[in-house]
Amino acid sequence: MTVKITIDCMGGDHGPAVTVPAAVNFVRAHADAHLMLVGIEQAIRAQLKKSKALDEPRLTVVAASEVVAMDDPVEVALRKKKDSSMRVALNLVKDGQAQTCISAGNTGALMAVSRYVLKTLAGIERPAIAFAMPSQKGYTTVLDLGANVNCEPEHLLQFAEMGHALVSAIEGRERPTIGLLNIGEEVIKGNETIKRAGELLRASTLNFYGNVEGNDIYKGTTDVVVCDGFVGNVALKTSEGLAKMLADIIKEEFSRSFTSKLMALVAMPVLKRFKRRVDPAQYNGAALLGLRHLVIKSHGSAEAFGFEWAIKRGYDAVKNGVLERLVRAMEENAPSARPDEAAAPASAPSGDGTASDSVAKQPNPPGESGTALHSKA
Repeated sequence: MTVKITIDCMGGDHGPAVTVPAAVNFVRAHADAHLMLVGIEQAIRAQLKKSKALDEPRLTVVAASEVVAMDDPVEVALRKKKDSSMRVALNLVKDGQAQTCISAGNTGALMAVSRYVLKTLAGIERPAIAFAMPSQKGYTTVLDLGANVNCEPEHLLQFAEMGHALVSAIEGRERPTIGLLNIGEEVIKGNETIKRAGELLRASTLNFYGNVEGNDIYKGTTDVVVCDGFVGNVALKTSEGLAKMLADIIKEEFSRSFTSKLMALVAMPVLKRFKRRVDPAQYNGAALLGLRHLVIKSHGSAEAFGFEWAIKRGYDAVKNGVLERLVRAMEENAPSARPDEAAAPASAPSGDGTASDSVAKQPNPPGESGTALHSKA
């Protein structure tokens, strides 16, 4: 099966200078991938020429005349830039010409345009960004990580249902535990939105553990942690900053003297394993969960290596049928969902499906196949 992926080449802080080389590297490592590079044709072809990939048959250039800037208001991206690389890439997915879209563009714009073009699953009011963050027990799936800054209690309940369905589908857990991110474990803690969300979760048929704190994400206290996008994005960016700081400190300390450099050589295998576990680039690419099609959001600041990981998230999701499995899990394993609302089947003639995911396993290098899906927003 050929996996067809659209790339919003103009998105992110670096645009084609990052997205195109990443796409070239990816197709060279995956013989069954076909990437559609969407954006300003001249800029894309210039980068293909640099990468000596102008004649690569599995890279198709799709022209788009507009670009959604990282600071563009959502209204501009949605109503005025109808021929943007972001929208054209999403339309290709909607029309069934591709199975997933990868973008490092403006998060708010990507969410709004994706919701408008691809629509959401029945019963889901707001899609959420889901990412599996590493923990002592493997991974903790956290959502929302930036799509929805202000949420009502009902939205947090829906996030919990999506997280439940995702972990059920990907990891095969019938009753994944759900935690509500708060400033304390006690029921009386938190603002009114959190307290009300806790009441809704306790009244649901989900396996609600209760309130959890930030450190519980890394302890692996629950399988899923639910929060609004403001809190989630801060938690994510703080985690990335901490990981980078620790890596830099270790490098600095091992470089202080000749003796410490010798010790670094001895410890090199351990240091490399440590880097693999905490390097943010290797976790790049978060799913926009709750849409009827698969969309992966890359960090806007990602370099080519990190963006290649985001492409791999979408590729793995398609290869492993995450879309169909998630729809099925939403239908079968979310008993708290309204009984009269069923998600549209991913196999519907219109091409409607469902949003994808996060990863369940240790990620594989971009050049290797795997079942992982997950990453950052």
